[in-house]
Amino acid sequence: MSARPATAAVSSPAVESAAVESADPCCAAPLPVLGRDVTVPLVTGGEVTYAALDYAASAPALQRVWDDVAAYAPYYGSVHRGAGYLSQLSTDLFENSRTTVAEFLDCRPGDQIVLTRSTTDSLNLLAQTLPADCQVFVFETEHHASLLPWRDARVTYLNAPRTPEQAVETLERALADRDPYGPALVCVTGASNVTGELWPVRELAAAAHAHGARIVLDAAQLAPHHPVSVRELDVDWIAFSGHKLYAPFGSGVLAGRADWLQEAEPYLAGGGASKKVARRSDGGVDVEWHTTAARHEAGSPNVIGVYSIASACKALTEAGFDALVERERHLIAKVREGLAGVPAVRVLSLFGDDAPRVGVISFVVDGWNSSHFAAALSAEYGIGVRDGLFCAHPLVRTLLGSDPQDPGECGAPEAEPGERSLNAIRVSFGAGTPDEHVDRFVRAVRELVADGAKWQYRTEAGRCVPAV
Repeated sequence: MSARPATAAVSSPAVESAAVESADPCCAAPLPVLGRDVTVPLVTGGEVTYAALDYAASAPALQRVWDDVAAYAPYYGSVHRGAGYLSQLSTDLFENSRTTVAEFLDCRPGDQIVLTRSTTDSLNLLAQTLPADCQVFVFETEHHASLLPWRDARVTYLNAPRTPEQAVETLERALADRDPYGPALVCVTGASNVTGELWPVRELAAAAHAHGARIVLDAAQLAPHHPVSVRELDVDWIAFSGHKLYAPFGSGVLAGRADWLQEAEPYLAGGGASKKVARRSDGGVDVEWHTTAARHEAGSPNVIGVYSIASACKALTEAGFDALVERERHLIAKVREGLAGVPAVRVLSLFGDDAPRVGVISFVVDGWNSSHFAAALSAEYGIGVRDGLFCAHPLVRTLLGSDPQDPGECGAPEAEPGERSLNAIRVSFGAGTPDEHVDRFVRAVRELVADGAKWQYRTEAGRCVPAV
């Protein structure tokens, strides 16, 4: 079936015109995203354009993605099920989206692209395919999506390294000491969702393979900021989420080697995963499962979500990662230089100030409860950031120098305004962030530290909010 909706040929004017809108002659312009003109009220009066600086949680959708999805929506039909034109067209779109993702990730021949709900879903799926007696090695620095899925395996949690070289050495020692020697999997992030620092993925993959282990890359924070090549990094699998890649609608990807996926029981049992179902003479049921990616994609798929990921992959590729990376470095430098000029601010880091990173920066402010500071940024400046432990509790506690058993929950601090909390503040940005947003953020940090909040705040349901 070769039919494709008009969306496949749509050329987004927003993307095409981005290069001529740059506010800085040395950098490309931010890519147009939804919500870029939304205004929000301030507790001090008036309104301001919202500065979305929480990309590490969910990036705003690219306008290109939204336009492509809107153009496809009238053609929506059931996938892999119907004989009608719209069903066949939607099936074609769905499978072509799978091909687009494979090209975006530079996958190898024979790699499977399993379409999931999120990075978390992808890694839980992989966890269900592990061979018997498989050992899993994971650093304590991982997001919970990478840290927690391996409940049915023997897991070795590795201490946080303080240099990329130490990360490789730590992994090599752990793999060399494992007993008995058998199947093993290493799970590692590409870029930290707390510090933004890039991890030595290629070197870790080489260490894993040298010791007979496989490796899965959590690219949730890496793929939106840098090109990711399965071949060049030599990873066995890669997982990422659409909602961090400027594509909403709750879709994700697990891409990589097919053998463990083909040999495991389906992640979900149901229609689509089954190739043939027949009743036995004893009254039972025999099932022949697919050996393709469909084996782990039971049920009606999220066609629009999958297409939105493919659209985002195309948009980022067409915009050019070289230009996107250069612009992000420009923004990172602005934020880091601005925070360095405020003595009360301490930026959190594993590998040091010179470590390469993406646009994710976490920090604490002396004399401030993190939730109070984040609330003031929102209510008084129209800036959206994140505070808490960022679903990476062991890492943040290590960086804060607190005891692993200290209280503190992701996004639900217990301290009152003015009290120290066992949490941090995270600012994150990307391809859609204009200079004005980071300039406003830096100015707001300076003013809050120097002058304090202009409003009174209270704790409500675990959150710091403006007092009415």
